[in-house]
Amino acid sequence: MQVPETRYALVDPTVSVAYQVMGDGPIDLVYLQGFASNVDANWDVEPLARFLRALEGLARLIVMDLRGSGLSDRFAPPNVPPIEALMEDIRAVMDAAGSQRAVVFATEECGFVAVPFAATYPDRCVGLVLWAAAPTWLRDEEAPWAWDDETWRQATEEMLTGWGRVERVNHDVPLVTPSLSGVPGFTGSWARLERAACTPTAVVAIMERWARTDIRRVLPAVHVPTLILHALEDPVESAESARYLAAHIADARLELLPGSDHLPIGMHRPAIVAFLERFLSEVRDTESTLERVLATVLFTDVVGSTERMAALGDARWRDLVERHHASVRAHLARLQGREIDTAGDGFFASFDGPARAIRCARAIIDGAAAMDLEVRTGLHTGECEMIDGKVGGLAVVIGARIGALASPAEILVSQTVKDLVIGSGLVFEDAGDHELKGVPDRWRLYRVVT
Repeated sequence: MQVPETRYALVDPTVSVAYQVMGDGPIDLVYLQGFASNVDANWDVEPLARFLRALEGLARLIVMDLRGSGLSDRFAPPNVPPIEALMEDIRAVMDAAGSQRAVVFATEECGFVAVPFAATYPDRCVGLVLWAAAPTWLRDEEAPWAWDDETWRQATEEMLTGWGRVERVNHDVPLVTPSLSGVPGFTGSWARLERAACTPTAVVAIMERWARTDIRRVLPAVHVPTLILHALEDPVESAESARYLAAHIADARLELLPGSDHLPIGMHRPAIVAFLERFLSEVRDTESTLERVLATVLFTDVVGSTERMAALGDARWRDLVERHHASVRAHLARLQGREIDTAGDGFFASFDGPARAIRCARAIIDGAAAMDLEVRTGLHTGECEMIDGKVGGLAVVIGARIGALASPAEILVSQTVKDLVIGSGLVFEDAGDHELKGVPDRWRLYRVVT
């Protein structure tokens, strides 16, 4: 069997992402493979190779290793890249492969990346398919089916000592994907794939990052056609996760397949391929709307500007404001922010990723301090309406209200921002519940401390 050529997409001057392209179907399909992924070694696992060939028969298939795994640039645990960096990987691979728009098919933890990608870039993601995905991996009152702390502790210990070992794979396969139990050579080839994908310490770091990730607040911002597939008796990820996703993504289609295989490459392969074929046919000519997108909004305001203006006089104050504006615009350009509006000495900007927005807020505060100015900043990530090329709607109001509550030199963010930047190295401090003028409910806010 001929293996496709492995290519590399350059995300920035320091990051290379491995991918393969095969097939020539009428629509592009980007496949994000959970945990064990190595675009070369995938082909040595016969059930996985059959699955990839089946997908190739449906579309122009793009398979990739997200950074941190497989043949893409690795990281030193615990420096796990944040979600927005992994979203950049998808865009970079699509650009390198000449794909303007594609259906994104994500399995397992890759759903944590694919869902925000679909919400943020509906112009690039024409449809979304999820297998064994979840909105959160950690149990709480809203997700009582998810794993508790003790289950996670045991799982990470097992991975740390058993990742890539045939003994653990032999033990796990009958429990996790029973249809592949006893398939000649499977457990040995899968153990080799695990070793080719990442190290035991890396897989534990990845697991711990995803265990702290929560995309529930992002789900209503997904407006592309969505197909959710899940095994009804999946022993790893409860089918309740699929039901939750389907209930909170507008018009999502849920298909629960009988059986208990967690991996999509066993007994469920024919059904998954059949559902995919129908879905791809339906969305092939769909034009995604850009009226609503997921975005992070940033509001800044100079503290005590009236007093400073009175002390400096109009001319000197105008010069200081112009210098401050130039500094802010330089930071926005460097961190891929978009200036939406400027009112007096304050800015309203939007970002594709919340971690970049926070770093921009910090840079703005530091730059202002060098001019003997104090700036308050507020951020929120939410569903925004596109109005004449600018973002608007309730999410913008929320961001503005959070900014107004911030103290001098403080970065104040919503819960959603905090949930989406796991792996960024940012540290938060609970700032309590607040009422936001004109916004329903109370909002838990956090201040960035590092």
